[in-house]
Amino acid sequence: MSAQSPKIKIGIIGCGAIGSRIARSIRLDLNEYCILQGLYDIVPQKAERLARELKTTNVVCVSQDDLVRRCAFIVEAVNSTKTATIIRQILNAKRGVLVMSVGRILNAPNLFSLADKNRCHLLIPSGALSGLDAVKAAAQVKIDRITLTTRKPPGGFAQSEYLTKKRISLDNIKNETVLYAGGVDNAVKYFPQNINVAATLALASRAKAKIRIKIIASPKLKTNSHEVEIKGDFGKMVNRTENVVCPDNKKTSYLAVLSAIQTLNQHFKRIKIGT
Repeated sequence: MSAQSPKIKIGIIGCGAIGSRIARSIRLDLNEYCILQGLYDIVPQKAERLARELKTTNVVCVSQDDLVRRCAFIVEAVNSTKTATIIRQILNAKRGVLVMSVGRILNAPNLFSLADKNRCHLLIPSGALSGLDAVKAAAQVKIDRITLTTRKPPGGFAQSEYLTKKRISLDNIKNETVLYAGGVDNAVKYFPQNINVAATLALASRAKAKIRIKIIASPKLKTNSHEVEIKGDFGKMVNRTENVVCPDNKKTSYLAVLSAIQTLNQHFKRIKIGT
């Protein structure tokens, strides 16, 4: 993409807190490379409200199909049980996509091969974890085990169907309480809005079966904390990231949104300079 090339038309599926923040950044920070061409949400009023806030017209799409037709690159920010189907539709249309709901595609590896087949970009941001480059380096040799310990204030787990079924009241938690301990698949199943980091770690390490997850509600915390320990032929790695909560969504770390913006910025800049 040369400096004279038209800007990439970008669309967003899901106009909640995360999608809205990314949309604002596209308008303010990425306008050198791309133009916001489409907004779609299953609740139309959300897309319409965001369009008004951004003072932009003719961007609200009547359907997901409409958005895919309009846009060359799409940001997924819906965290739905249908996320993998949405990503598949985008890739089949030969559009690039950035996936925020990483946990929803963890067990759909065919999406990556589909992206390769159709020569599309499927981008996974680093999310709320730091040190993923080192994790990918460690994955070049044998990894023996990985532990991920996530701590969040109880409010970050609000409206969890899993906790409701377990009859765990967040209001009654006064001390650190383990909400879940186990593997990655169930972690992302039970806490789809809280533990995308587990899926990101699994993809980066290529060692999902070696990962053990512990999710803890910690009343004294004001941040979201993720601590990763990895042991393998490379040695031992311990990394902790303490994230400020996203101002619009207590379930999400601010760094997760920032990483999406950085990933888009890096991607579009690379395209522009033709690398």
